[in-house]
Parts: sequence; structure tokens; C-alpha cells
Amino acid sequence: MKSNAPSTPSRRRWLAGAATAVAAAGVSRVALAALPEAPQQTSADTAAPWTPPGVTGAGRPYQPVVTLNGWTLPWRLNNGVKEFHLVAEPVVREMAPGFFVNMWGYNGQSPGPTIEVVEGDRVRIFVTNRLPEHTTIHWHGQRLPNGMDGVGGLNQPQIPAGKTFVYEFTAQRPGTFMYHPHADEMVQMAMGMMGLWITHPRARHPHIANVQRDYAFLLNAFDIKPGAMTPQVNTMLDFNIWAWNSRVFPGISPLVARLGDRVRVRVGNLTMTNHPIHIHGIEFEVTGTDGGPVPATARWPEVTTDIAVGQMRQLEFIADEPGDWAMHCHKSHHTMGAMGHGVPTMIGVDHSGLVRPLMRANPDYMVMGERGMADMGEMQMELPRNTFPMMTGTGPYGPIEMGGMFTTLKVRAGLGANDYRDPGDYAMPPGTQARPVEVGNAPPTTRAPAPATPSGSPPTPAGSATKPAAGGHQH
Repeated sequence: MKSNAPSTPSRRRWLAGAATAVAAAGVSRVALAALPEAPQQTSADTAAPWTPPGVTGAGRPYQPVVTLNGWTLPWRLNNGVKEFHLVAEPVVREMAPGFFVNMWGYNGQSPGPTIEVVEGDRVRIFVTNRLPEHTTIHWHGQRLPNGMDGVGGLNQPQIPAGKTFVYEFTAQRPGTFMYHPHADEMVQMAMGMMGLWITHPRARHPHIANVQRDYAFLLNAFDIKPGAMTPQVNTMLDFNIWAWNSRVFPGISPLVARLGDRVRVRVGNLTMTNHPIHIHGIEFEVTGTDGGPVPATARWPEVTTDIAVGQMRQLEFIADEPGDWAMHCHKSHHTMGAMGHGVPTMIGVDHSGLVRPLMRANPDYMVMGERGMADMGEMQMELPRNTFPMMTGTGPYGPIEMGGMFTTLKVRAGLGANDYRDPGDYAMPPGTQARPVEVGNAPPTTRAPAPATPSGSPPTPAGSATKPAAGGHQH
């Protein structure tokens, strides 16, 4: 985890010749006279929690959120109003080491920075548009004046390229929210325009527990053809890059927890399908949704929860089992990289005698899938430049054979309260790891007799086919 100290570009670059438009009345000329700086972040590492100016140690009124492979947007205080500055612009996101994608985002990143406030705060968000087309921002899940809701054409004029609008409202209720465009939405969200908004409770809330670790990330997906750098924006279903905060395993940071910590994980879904998020080694409860905190009487223990399109879920658990626990979407294709959907299943097909002639005709020919696809985890297959492999990532015992929506929950004793660094691989205590068994010591197996067919003839051998009886198939 790196320090959350985003670089700040010269304001002259975007103030020169740029007019300022106002999204709604009620913002004074004084507030508009000097816009807050627009910090930039280009690192894809998970940034440390941001500390507001003048706050030290326990003076912060909330446990800050750690955005997985992201960062928190700094604000300034102007006459009691917290002011933020978002810049919508083209960005280049490193989705995994060496895999770069042209996206649209905010302040140098996709997703944009997390906005973190406290219930009751008056907030003012300046939005500068550096895209080649107009845009808006919708504050997904917030209660606010209708004119601040950000639906272009319905609540406000679009923000033209090169212009700045301002949104102002009060953060009315605690919870986890999102922001994204409501203008040319299919294109702009497919290009990565989205971000997180966290509102912390101002006072102790009966349904919101104190936690020691608070993580947040968005689920997003892209269709990026092998060798390409720009997503296909017209794709509806056949995505091939499944990501958390525009990162794919092994580029997704681990979630680190001290043994015994209470951990909150906030997950929002802005893809085109649902995602069953599964955590190994612990049980959790869904303690909050976009609509607010869930009372304890309405919760139940889970190890997997399905997060539908446009939903936000807060998961909470006690990290009471040390180890490196997998955390992933349970749709198996979502834990892989760019797949070829047209590859036939070759399991059980005997290639003997065919490989050598085929390789003479095509030296790059490879046998794929006759024993399953696990070999892809180790195979150093030549790929087009800037193509994310289908299976990648290794652990202390070899290939993990995962990609996409996968990371680890790393629980350790002895971590510092604010230590979010990757502690490395877990050292298994003796006698606690699965191990090979000598054949001579294996328990005997029992095999049930094969059932007879209705005619009394022997059963059909596995892998062979039978012809249907005359007159069609039997039902």
C-alpha cells in the first residue's frame, strides 16, 4: 500500500479559456471564484486512508475506508462546506502488471477516487469535463434535491466538453453509494466512468457497528479484444475482462486484517450481470445495502451473497481464522482472463498421431483441453501484445489458475492496527495442511455394481454413442 498523496496539476491547464456553468442555484460567486484543486492519481496501488487537514490520530470522527486499488479524494473546507473537484477525462489504467487499457475515468483513474464524508456534511462537488463529449454525474442512492440528481436532459443540461458544473447538497444518511454518468451511459460506463461515495454516521447508529478495517470496491467488466487497448462499448453480455476497481488478479490487492478484527467490505456492482461474491474461511452478514443499514434482526450468516446489477452490499465478519483465504466471484468464467468463447471442448479426444503432422503444417499449433484446461496455468503461450492471459497468478505452491474477480483475505496475528501492507504468504502450522497419502495407506474403495439396461444387455461403455430406435428418440 502506498501513501495517498496524489499529485496536483497546474490549474492553468483547465482554467484557461474554460467557462464555469452552475448546475443549480444557491452557490455563491465567492465559492465559484476560486475552484479547489483537482488532485490526480496514476498509481494502481491501494492507497493509505486519507487524513483530513488538521486531524491527527484519534481525532478523525470515523474509521476511514480503504479503497481496494484506489484512493480517497481530498477536500477543502470553505465556510463550513466540504469542497471536492472531480475531473472527467480519458485515462490509461494498468489492469494487471503489463496490461494497459484506454479508459475514461476521473482524476487520472478508473474508477474515480472515493468521496468520503460524514452524515450531515454540506458538500460541494465541482465537475470539470475533459472528455471529447458531454457528460453528467448521478449520485447513485443519495437523497438530494431533484436538480442535483445528474440525469442529463431530465434534471440538468449536459456538461459540455471543456466546461465545469457544480453540485451541492447535504449528505443526509449514512451508507455506501456510487457515482457514475447519466449521459451517453452505455459508452461512458463501458469505458470505466464510476466511483464510490461513503457517508459515515455522525453519531453512534444502532445498526452500524464499529469496525477496525473498512474496505470498498466496485465490480466492473470490459470487452477488450486480444491485443487491443480500448474496450468495446457496444457489448451487452460477452465480456471477457471481469474486474474489481478496474483491476484483475493478480493485480488486485489482498484485503489484510489483524486476527480478531471486525471487517467491513463494501461492494458495488456496475457490470451487466449479477455476481455471487464468496469468501473462504469465515461467515459474514450483509449489514447494509444502498438503502441503508440492515437491522440485526434481518440478517443471517452467509459465505456467499449475490450482488445484482446496480446494487451495493456491505459485508461484515470477524477475522478469527488466520491464513490466506480466497475471495472471488463464484461464476467460474469471472475468475478468468480473456477467453475464447468459440474454443470447442476437447476433453477425452485422443490427439495421438495427429499432433506431429499438424505441427509440421503449423509450427504454432498447440494441443488444448484434451485433459481439461489446467495446463493453461503453467503454459507460457505466446499472446498478442497487451493481452491478459486466461489463467494467471501464482502462489507458494504453484499456479493459482485464476484471473479476473479473485483476490485473498489475509488474516494475521500481530499486525499493527493501521498496517495494511501485504504480509506475504501464510506459514501453515505443522499438521494443518492437506498432504499426499501413500497408496498403501489409502482406505479401500467400494464400487457399486453397474445397473443393467432395461433389455438386460450390458450397459453402454462410457464415451460411446447409441443410435435412437426407429421412430425417433425415446423419452
